[in-house]
Amino acid sequence: MRDLDAACGFYALLGIVAEGREVVAQEQVEVAMLPLAAGRIELLQPTAPDSPVARFLERRGEGLHHIALQVPDLAAAVARLRAAGVRLVRDEAQIGAGGHKYVFVHPSSTGGVLLELVEAPRENAA
Repeated sequence: MRDLDAACGFYALLGIVAEGREVVAQEQVEVAMLPLAAGRIELLQPTAPDSPVARFLERRGEGLHHIALQVPDLAAAVARLRAAGVRLVRDEAQIGAGGHKYVFVHPSSTGGVLLELVEAPRENAA
């Protein structure tokens, strides 16, 4: 999104109000979380003109950036992908919006879609 406030305003017209916003410094984005019955929409706005999301906007314009899938054990999922020769964007998991651990799977391994794998919250986590 080029204008996160405007995008949040649009979704608010549909009754989908952002639960919160935060900056994810290592990804150079501000994120607004819009809750859905079975998941959420994350709206991203770049915080730096040379960030990956800013470059994406310049090349492709606004729209879908990536799809996120929740997995029960991120380390195990990454190990299976690596064993199969799947390319990751970064070798190590990162901590992102909401404190979730994640990795991105490179579009060259997914048929052109940037895929985010997010570790599901653990039951009874302290």
